[in-house]
Amino acid sequence: MLLAQQIKFLLIMKVNLRKQHKPKMVLSSSICCLLLYIFIVVSFISPINSLETPNHQSLNQTFRSEQELQNLKKTIATRLRQINKPAVKTIQIPNGDIIDCVLIHRQLAFDHPLLKGQKPMGLPKSLREDNQIGNMGDFQLGSFYDESCPNGTIPIRRVTEQDMLRAYSINSFGTKVVNQIPHDHAIITMSDGEYFGAQAAFNVWRPYVESQSEFSLSQMWLASGTYGNDLNTIEAGWHVYPYLYGDDRTRFFIYWTADAYKSTGCYNLACPGFVHTNKNFPIGAELPKLSSYQGTQYSITIKIMKDKNNGNWLLLYGDGHIIGYWPATLFTHLKYVADEVHFGGEIVNQKPGGSHTSTTMGSGHFPEEGFGKAAYIRNMQVIDSDNNLIALDNPSYVATNPNCYNIQGKTSPKWGDHIYFGGPGRTHKCS
Repeated sequence: MLLAQQIKFLLIMKVNLRKQHKPKMVLSSSICCLLLYIFIVVSFISPINSLETPNHQSLNQTFRSEQELQNLKKTIATRLRQINKPAVKTIQIPNGDIIDCVLIHRQLAFDHPLLKGQKPMGLPKSLREDNQIGNMGDFQLGSFYDESCPNGTIPIRRVTEQDMLRAYSINSFGTKVVNQIPHDHAIITMSDGEYFGAQAAFNVWRPYVESQSEFSLSQMWLASGTYGNDLNTIEAGWHVYPYLYGDDRTRFFIYWTADAYKSTGCYNLACPGFVHTNKNFPIGAELPKLSSYQGTQYSITIKIMKDKNNGNWLLLYGDGHIIGYWPATLFTHLKYVADEVHFGGEIVNQKPGGSHTSTTMGSGHFPEEGFGKAAYIRNMQVIDSDNNLIALDNPSYVATNPNCYNIQGKTSPKWGDHIYFGGPGRTHKCS
């Protein structure tokens, strides 16, 4: 069980005990609270499935001392101090997010052993002249909130105690939990060349996510290395992920790994690595405008490109605005070049109730429904060794479970290479 589910179980147990009138069975409020807090300790110390195994221990056997409770509190507080750097200014967002304006040279990225003592690389304010898509439907920087961060700072979404309590463990917060849970993909893939970046416009929706630990996303991947071994990836797009944020809002996100998601990398800015440089753009922020079925369609433009001056991977948004960069030193294979580029959708299938999840991908509609109904990614391009944006050459299409989610590829003068993708999840054909 996830930690929140365990807490709910104990609260129910506490209420039931209070309803009993036998004096010997009545627990004081203070004892019940102590049991509840100590159970939280166990959730972080013991394996997450310890109460679900055939030989599970009784609750009394798993309780720990009050000292361990205090140690847990200290551990959470220490971890939060590591992630949440001191703020020059704090902005409260109406959706409940807290944005801290942190001095750019004090951000978490520079806690990385390979980046300690460094300062942000000098970057141009934008690369608008390289942008060939335009900003049709793109969100403007600074539209996420009415206030702005001061010069010399960057906006960072604050990590809270509640965020930590949703994690499988304190140390795993912000990372992908690699296990045997199946993922479904509907993607287009380039894998026959050397790629120095990619760019596309991503249609934005709010897919339904059935389980807190499931997600639904639309993104692009740059990858190099061996899957399951030493895979390097850089990822950017939008997703809905209740486990990470505690809500079902559509948010912009990034991810990276240098060892196939084993021990390196994280979402957004939850670990040292990605260097944020744009004072107007909070990574992990809610996207304020969403597409509607048979209604207005909105998209965001994302570009990742190799900086030939230093080898870093730049992240750009909208009309060529630089958000920051992944230092080349984070990687092994991606230190040089990507050998794969993917665009498309992905979901996690926890199989709640024993059948396929009803989590939707994209708009929740199949690609054959087309514009205004199905999700799309348009103007997909890759970057060659001369920094030229070029069309996709002989791409492959992969739908791991086409009865649940599918993909169609098209080409047109205005939209270039583009795809429609997605689906509803569990139906009579997807079970």
